[in-house]
Amino acid sequence: STGLQNRVSGVRVSRPVLKTRQMSKLKLLTDIEESYTELRYKTTWPTRSQLVKSAVIVLIASIIIAAIIFAMDQVVNTIMHFIYSLGQ
Repeated sequence: STGLQNRVSGVRVSRPVLKTRQMSKLKLLTDIEESYTELRYKTTWPTRSQLVKSAVIVLIASIIIAAIIFAMDQVVNTIMHFIYSLGQ
């Protein structure tokens, strides 16, 4: 009988469950700390020249796309004026 009492039942005692609000605050602080660590030590930031090159590429691409849209608008405008002039 004493051998039975000394056996472990297999049930583990866990730490008390924190309130949800307290857990979410702790999780938020942990997430902020992990984000800072990742941004500070694990992120590779571009150099100034890489940043300038990327900005120039975006600027040129934006100008080209704007020119294409402008040209398409002018073509549609001309076609619509032609169609409306047929009705008069």
